[in-house]
Parts: sequence; structure tokens; C-alpha cells
Amino acid sequence: MNNVVDITPENFQQVILQDSQTQVVMVEFWAEGYEPSQQLAPVLANVAAKFSGSLLHARVDCQQQQEIAGQFGVQNLPTVILVKEGQPIDGFAGVQTEAEIIAAFEKHLPKPEDALYEQAVELVSAGDYQQAYTVLKQAHNMNGQRADIKLLLADCQVELGQIKQAKALLDTIGLVDQDALYNSILGKIELAEQAAESPEIKALQEQLAQNPDDLELKVKLAVQLHQANQIEEALELILSVLYKDLNFGEAKKLTLDMINALPDGDPLKSKYRRKIYGLLY
Repeated sequence: MNNVVDITPENFQQVILQDSQTQVVMVEFWAEGYEPSQQLAPVLANVAAKFSGSLLHARVDCQQQQEIAGQFGVQNLPTVILVKEGQPIDGFAGVQTEAEIIAAFEKHLPKPEDALYEQAVELVSAGDYQQAYTVLKQAHNMNGQRADIKLLLADCQVELGQIKQAKALLDTIGLVDQDALYNSILGKIELAEQAAESPEIKALQEQLAQNPDDLELKVKLAVQLHQANQIEEALELILSVLYKDLNFGEAKKLTLDMINALPDGDPLKSKYRRKIYGLLY
């Protein structure tokens, strides 16, 4: 296994001081022929295998490397010390079960959703809200409680016109996590809702109220709503045109364009794809 290394004086600095800057190092102090060490060794190997992407398993043979054991102040075997950024951060002595070790050490290890969140932060910084949304949906599915993921996801939702979804997600944010980003998203939502009340949209809505069967008006209003990021309302309206006349003007093309513009992972995308495919096929 490539995440297991035996520590010697030659690689001590590399493993303990340098490698621990980028990943957590689990240092196992053991001795050949000592039964508790033999009991714990396969357990630690299993733990290392489960966290192979973020945990380096470093082994110290205390019979051969007494000086290194002394540097860590090891007095009993087996001893396990967790090292991060060159400093011990946790550890235990004696034999423990795999579940106990994972419970103790898991809080120090990166979570699977961490990498996705960092990727999404970079995508948002680059203005790629659509791809960031897809990545954040995956992270949110892994951990639906993290406020930082929910806030960034809500921000992407606003940028992609998912105002209702963003508001629902913000409602789950506790007071302690209502930070500057939270307030920024609220501001964006307010602006989006104001845009939905534009004179153009109001005028079309009034005309449609007078002529509820005018398909051309419905298409024009759907386009305006889509431009104002009222995505679901736009889709519902333009679909109502297709239900009346599948081949009316450019309604079919506009509907497909609206659906395809939705990011992967957006529930609206699958919902309205099913609806349009039901009409077409």
C-alpha cells in the first residue's frame, strides 16, 4: 500500500515535518514479537486503507528506532500518534478497536465533501455558477447539514434563477451562520424579485389576463420571465403553449433551450425533461 511508510532517521524529516503539511500522518510505534502490537497492527492497516487518500500510515519499529520513539516520548507499546503540520494533534496507547480509532481520528481527517466544496469555490470565483451548482449538489448530498455548502449552493441557485429553491435553503441556515454571504444572497434575491416585477413583465401579464388564450403572448411572457430568472414560471407557461399546440412558432425550441440551460443535478432539469419528452414521444 502506497500510504504506508517505515520511519527511519533518513526519512524522519520528510514524513513528520513535510508530508504532514499536506496530509495527516498516523504514526504507529510497535515492536516485533510484542502481542499487543501484533493485535493492533492489522486494525491500523484497515484504518489506513479506508482513509488512503488523506492519511499516511507511518510505522516506527521501536526496537530498531529507539531514538525516534524517545523523541515522541513513547513509554508504552503500542502507541499511536496523529501528526498534522509537524505537530502531534491526537493519539492513544494500547489496543483499540477499528471503530474506536475512526471515531477518535475522523474529526481530524478531511471529509469527502471538502474537496468538492473547494472545487466549487474556485468555480464560483471564475464565474462558472452552473458547474459550481452541479459540484455543490454532490457535496450537499454527502452532508446536508454544512452551512458553508448550503450558502454557496444558495448563491449559485440565485445566479441560475432558482429563487424559490434558494429561499428555501436559506430558511435552513441557523442564526450563527447568517454571515456576510448570507446577507449578500438575500440582497440578490430581493433584486431578482424586483426584476420579476419589471414593467415589461407586468404589461405582458396584464395583456394575458385580458387574452388568456393568446399563445403568442404566453411565449413572449415566458421569455421575459426566463430572462428575469423566473425559470420555473417560464417553463410552466411555455409548456402550457405546447400542450395547446405542439408546433406553435418557436415554443418547442425555446422550451428545449430553457431546459438544456439548467445545470446538471438541478431537479427542474429532470422534471421538465420528463414533461417535454412525454409531449414529444
